[in-house]
Amino acid sequence: MAKAQVKFRSLVELFEFLPKEEALLTDILRQITTETLNGYGKEKLSYNVPFFYGNKSICLIFPASVPRSGVKSGVFFGFWYGNRLKDENNYLEHGTNRQIFYKVYQSVDEIDVPALTGLIKEAMELDKGFKIKN
Repeated sequence: MAKAQVKFRSLVELFEFLPKEEALLTDILRQITTETLNGYGKEKLSYNVPFFYGNKSICLIFPASVPRSGVKSGVFFGFWYGNRLKDENNYLEHGTNRQIFYKVYQSVDEIDVPALTGLIKEAMELDKGFKIKN
């Protein structure tokens, strides 16, 4: 029997769907991202999850409970062009995707805010260098 496809029309629907711990992690990661981007780019629901983009894709937050997350538990925070970030402290995991580098958080305590905000700022600067095709 196939699973019914879930399609969220808003962040409210997403948060109502998520287990409490994933909802909290997702909310905090969204707040950190929004504050760090400080008005740069936009957020939309894409692949049923919070997705941030400017000239191109910047990052996404993918809770494990949302179908096609690729993680068994926690919340996946991925940088779309993670392979182009310096990540001097090796904060991000590389996995099998050569482009998207990420961190999977199981609890709020695992979030290293200075490391994450530094990477978000670096990803934003990288995105500013991408040219928009007209």
